Amino acid sequence: MHITFFGAAQQVTGSCTMVECNGKYLLVDCGLPQGNDEKETGIELPFDAAAIDYVFLTHAHIDHTGRIPYLVRNGFKGKIFATSATVQLCEIMLADSAYIQEMEAEWKSRKAKRAGKKGVEPLYTVQDAQKSMQYFESCVYEEICEVDEGIKARFNDAGHLLGSSSIELWLKEGKERRKLVFSGDIGNFDQPLIKDPDYIDEADFVIMESTYGNRTHKKPENAEGNAVPTAVRAEELAQIIERTFKRGGNVVIPSFAVGRTQEILYLLRVIIEKKMCPTVVDIPVFVDSPLSVKATHIFAGNLFGYMDEETMELVNKGINPILFPSLVTITDVEDSKALNRRKESCVIISSSGMCEAGRIKHHLKHNLWRSESTVLFSGYQAGGTLGRSILDGARHVTIFGEQIDVRCEVCELHGISGHADQEGLVTWLKSFKKEIRRVFVVHGDKEVAPWFASFVSRTLGIKAYAPKVRERFDLLQEQKLPLAHDMKDTVLSYIRELEEALESLKSQEDTLRAVVQRMEKAGKEPHMEEKKAVRLTNAIYRLASDLEYLKMKWASDVD
Repeated sequence: MHITFFGAAQQVTGSCTMVECNGKYLLVDCGLPQGNDEKETGIELPFDAAAIDYVFLTHAHIDHTGRIPYLVRNGFKGKIFATSATVQLCEIMLADSAYIQEMEAEWKSRKAKRAGKKGVEPLYTVQDAQKSMQYFESCVYEEICEVDEGIKARFNDAGHLLGSSSIELWLKEGKERRKLVFSGDIGNFDQPLIKDPDYIDEADFVIMESTYGNRTHKKPENAEGNAVPTAVRAEELAQIIERTFKRGGNVVIPSFAVGRTQEILYLLRVIIEKKMCPTVVDIPVFVDSPLSVKATHIFAGNLFGYMDEETMELVNKGINPILFPSLVTITDVEDSKALNRRKESCVIISSSGMCEAGRIKHHLKHNLWRSESTVLFSGYQAGGTLGRSILDGARHVTIFGEQIDVRCEVCELHGISGHADQEGLVTWLKSFKKEIRRVFVVHGDKEVAPWFASFVSRTLGIKAYAPKVRERFDLLQEQKLPLAHDMKDTVLSYIRELEEALESLKSQEDTLRAVVQRMEKAGKEPHMEEKKAVRLTNAIYRLASDLEYLKMKWASDVD
């Protein structure tokens, strides 16, 4: 009986864990690694897809499901177990992911052919994504599924996303029995729409996430106590809308298509119904993202069994919790373009949530420079993304090759993270009554996961360890399982990160000189094309402006 960690091990994306029992191979999640995680581990499957017998999905997000079509393309013919809501969301999300794979491959192929190289194949196609759906089987919360000889499973509400689950696995091999619990992504508490996470009281081994294992979430300024009522969350958003509409601007919200968009719609319905913007007569709301629109329809019609008490009360009164008269959903490209020709103020919700792709970039291009508008972030912005640059206070950004000044109001909607913070993770872990043999801490970066494993061992007295990618362990040899190193001070990890960043900056001094010399040489090029001259001019102004800003902020004593 073995467990191997193939993804999200001291990483945040690409969740994929293999369990071997009775000659059967099980996967819990088969996600797509993204960003730096992809660079470190690649996206190829590090095992024989045809050998996998069963897959269990904790929820539909692409970093947990995004390689399912690739698994099928490479020979998988087993069963994929998930809740019915996860199955429905996967149908649209995997097709959307496949479309992106095809478009990126087409772009790379055009570029390669111009260089006399071979074209690029997509990781998988829309057809692969559609084919993969035939292997899905729906499960119901709290019902035990007899999977195979010596293998049983049960799905429990994780409170993270519609249909999200923590998964219990009962395994028997010979005379030995072990129970594994995979937390999936543990949801935040008191979120709109869906229930709080369910608790599980018994396990031999727990494989749990640690995304926010070293921090606590900020709460709205007017929040009191631990619980944050919906009206308090809505009030923060209402104030942002009111002051923006008074200025004559738009509220542009970059949002993740599945989950976050629907939570924001819930808050907007409350704001409109309760007239929480007293000076605003009308609040037109546009959801401009084909995937968001499809996901919203699934949320709107598939809440039974997943909703919290507050939402259930609305539904019993005949009120749809995320739909309202002034909401307009947009899929057509021309309708999307027309939004940026509107004269009246409106709320625009569009993906992607980190502003790296999609229609949101067009809306940012038309609103960032407007002092009357607001760009409102509602989710985590990873380092190196356009969203992070804007949120960190960039004075200008480049969108579609054009330099855009950031003059709008930039703010953040607090308290609606889909992930539990450290307090929530500890509360979930404390629910186990029986002694846990080992906690494997996953789904946290290389600084957070090991620290949280140490924190669990030190403060809760539970043996824990943060595995690395491809580490494999025999679950019947408990005495050989590793333990977390003692890491008492989280500041140490940030100091290491800071030192690495400074070294990286110092290493770029020669690069900066080379760039300036290249710009100078290019500027003297005779008969330069107008387009190239404009790009070079913008680049030079941008670099000069950035350096001037850094001088004011960090080197004000330098002449």
